[in-house]
Amino acid sequence: MSQPSHDPPVYAESTPSRESIDQALQTLDLAWPLSVEDLNQRCRELLLTWHPHRYAGLTNSPAQYMQMYKKGEAMSKAVQEAYRILSATLTRG
Repeated sequence: MSQPSHDPPVYAESTPSRESIDQALQTLDLAWPLSVEDLNQRCRELLLTWHPHRYAGLTNSPAQYMQMYKKGEAMSKAVQEAYRILSATLTRG
């Protein structure tokens, strides 16, 4: 009787499509040629700019704060996804 495998499942990573790469470049306002250092620096800049908590002291209106918070949250997620796509593209060569 064989022992059950305790190794984690291996999932095939899909290669980002040209369309998703172009969208990621547009989101981060970058262009080819692109280095890992350029990508990391731009991502850091945008995450600092769009961090949702950055908007806490800008208004006394809870509704306006939540609107700004949600926009910051959405942009942060878009930046992180763009970073993931471009980082995978760069590491694949």
